[in-house]
Amino acid sequence: MESSEVQPKDVVSLEKVVIKFAGDSGDGMQFTGAQFTGTSAILGNDIATFPDYPAEIRAPQGTVAGVSGFQVHIGHAHVHTPGDSADLLVAMNAAALKANLKFLPKGRTVIVDTDNFKRKDWEKAGFENDPLESDLVKDYHVVHAPITSLTRKALEGIGLDNKSITRSKNMFALGMVYWLFSRPLDYTERYLEGKFGKVEKVLEANIKALKAGYFFAETIEALPSAYSVLPADMEKGTYKNLMGNEATAWGFFAAAEKAGLELFLGSYPITPASEILHEIAKYKHFGAKAFQAEDEIAGIVSAIGASFAGDLAVTTTSGPGLALKSEAIGLAVITELPLVIVNVQRGGPSTGLPTKTEQSDLLQALYGRNGESPVAVIAARSPADCFHMAFEASKLALEHVTPVILLTDGYVANGSQPWKIQRVADLPEITPRRVKTPADKWEPYLRDENSLAREWAVPGMKGYEHRIGGLEKDALTGDVSYDPENHEEMIKTREEKIARMVHSIPELKVDGDEKGELLVVGWGGTYGSLLTAQNQCFDSERRVSLAHFQYLNPLPKNTEEVFSRFKKIVVCELNNGQLAKYLKTRFPQFEYLQYNKIQGLPFTVQELTDRFKEILSEN
Repeated sequence: MESSEVQPKDVVSLEKVVIKFAGDSGDGMQFTGAQFTGTSAILGNDIATFPDYPAEIRAPQGTVAGVSGFQVHIGHAHVHTPGDSADLLVAMNAAALKANLKFLPKGRTVIVDTDNFKRKDWEKAGFENDPLESDLVKDYHVVHAPITSLTRKALEGIGLDNKSITRSKNMFALGMVYWLFSRPLDYTERYLEGKFGKVEKVLEANIKALKAGYFFAETIEALPSAYSVLPADMEKGTYKNLMGNEATAWGFFAAAEKAGLELFLGSYPITPASEILHEIAKYKHFGAKAFQAEDEIAGIVSAIGASFAGDLAVTTTSGPGLALKSEAIGLAVITELPLVIVNVQRGGPSTGLPTKTEQSDLLQALYGRNGESPVAVIAARSPADCFHMAFEASKLALEHVTPVILLTDGYVANGSQPWKIQRVADLPEITPRRVKTPADKWEPYLRDENSLAREWAVPGMKGYEHRIGGLEKDALTGDVSYDPENHEEMIKTREEKIARMVHSIPELKVDGDEKGELLVVGWGGTYGSLLTAQNQCFDSERRVSLAHFQYLNPLPKNTEEVFSRFKKIVVCELNNGQLAKYLKTRFPQFEYLQYNKIQGLPFTVQELTDRFKEILSEN
């Protein structure tokens, strides 16, 4: 900690803490939460975050619909979720209090900006009376802080207009929380210097507001003693606090480097997938090509063209965009070209809940195309895991010469956690199935006898010219064919090619006992919540085990064997039961209980453990 900062006298050590920053969408809560997260990561804490913001670009100011929040869980022990509830809520206005107080257990601390709790504020938020003068907050430790006016006072004479000064209030609030949890200021100061270094007055305003909030918290008696969360016991290495979308982009960079190919991304911006496009566009000097197309269809067909030309080709989208890409995915299937399609899932149908998480598109990924159009489908289970699964999707696509759909979701894409930086040399090898057969013996759809993958010939290779397109083709030459038997052969061959990928994916692992009374089944971004709940139940008398799917088509080859070792199976999903429906078609001999949530929110550990215990108590 810098010498200019006052070290609190009484510091209480905590194992973990959950903090929620909430305010209007223009109050900078995402930035504030990200700064607290980054500082805590540098100090060695394990971290999980959950940004939550309105779908509308200009949501009604001061209303519950316009509240933007950022929840961060920091721990001395390992954490896998952003927390069921907060230990501290920072509410920058009355609407933020209204939207989030229900997630704060009684006895916890609330810091409120009293300047935004005037009558017009609490009436706009939907309160009938002043919430700070009512019984609503009587069971909480409420810190009344005039954050807005204190920020203005701290920045008097700085030479900025009143609106710009007021925008610095989030730094004042951040300074207060930094004092409360014994966080140093210097990391954020250095970040601000990098971000606003060319705008001297804005930089000065943010740093002054940050320090003013820190010293205000240190001097007032209303705050409890300061707290400290010691570093977590992490595997040795260099870590970066990484968001899921960033990790996805980095996974593609690593895969391209490992495969010796150039990376091409053809995409159309869509929430919550746009940041993958932004991230790849930042690194064009690494040879990446990022093309922002005019629509979803142009995005994927440009990627198909890049694949035909020999690049590692990727396109990114969310649920509605995946629907628009469906015909072109069928083109990639029938031409048998390597392609990765990333779908960052959100609530639907239609525009639905653009900024809220949901596991809404599993059945669309598996079946959402005309004709018999099989593709491989895999899913990431955490922000850091997005790196691994983007790399894995690329490896499968390039080695099996086929499109692969990678499913993430808004929760893991926007969340962040410490990620151990990987050396490309330590990553698995990727061997693109480039043509090796001599030109005089080569046929475009000559296949490997084990994987059924065809060889990938690209333009410019003399003697390997071939016909390609969406019409059905001869099973060997690739020429257009309307022969009935040939069509049936091609349909079955493409299906079998995906099925044989089972030999290239890992078997299904079980967390907990290998057999027992209850097996919890999940997939994708629910892993952290399910694992935490399983661990809590595993400590009890009647144990619970977890099988979490990352490979969905094909399913791991030991899936049936794993299921057979448990008396009961409960499938937990953030949808209306899509994996359960899929499993019933594949393994109808088992009975599947279900636990579903469709609220645009992740599972809480408490609701999961309650459900598991309820199932175990049933005879």
